[in-house]
Amino acid sequence: MYVRDTDPERDVLEKTRLDPISYRDTMSRLSHHVQLITAADSAERRGVTITASCSVSDEPPTILACLNAANPRNDIFLRGDSFGLNVLGRQHIALAHAFSGRDQLDMEHRFSLGRWTQLATGAPILVDAIAAFDCRLIEVKIMATHAVLFGEVVDVRIGEKAPPLIYVDRGYRTL
Repeated sequence: MYVRDTDPERDVLEKTRLDPISYRDTMSRLSHHVQLITAADSAERRGVTITASCSVSDEPPTILACLNAANPRNDIFLRGDSFGLNVLGRQHIALAHAFSGRDQLDMEHRFSLGRWTQLATGAPILVDAIAAFDCRLIEVKIMATHAVLFGEVVDVRIGEKAPPLIYVDRGYRTL
């Protein structure tokens, strides 16, 4: 007689666990604003195109941003004390592509495609971003494949009004 080793809780979890590809395909239907998250230390600058960020609180002003924790080059965000979140407009499609890594450009070349400044923390801020948040890193949570960075906003820069750059159905769009 065969007796199956059962764990009802595990069986329920396994039945409800989604296939990652189905999850990504479904998430592609959500539209997201496109930003560049940036950081710098004395030796390097790094920027990454992201679509996962939001306001957490306005007192104190706090945002969160998510990026791939599996990429060792993103360690600069985890070991640093600040980051910039640069909101992109329609005019920044080429910049979004460059910082996404799609074109395999080295980081210096990516940064050469934009004009940069600094605010209070020294994080790279895109001069013509439609909005930029200069953040002091206050907490990092590792959640599965991603790092969730919480930043207290210590300075902002509001750019010219422009149609926002949106990512949906695996492509860039504007409103």
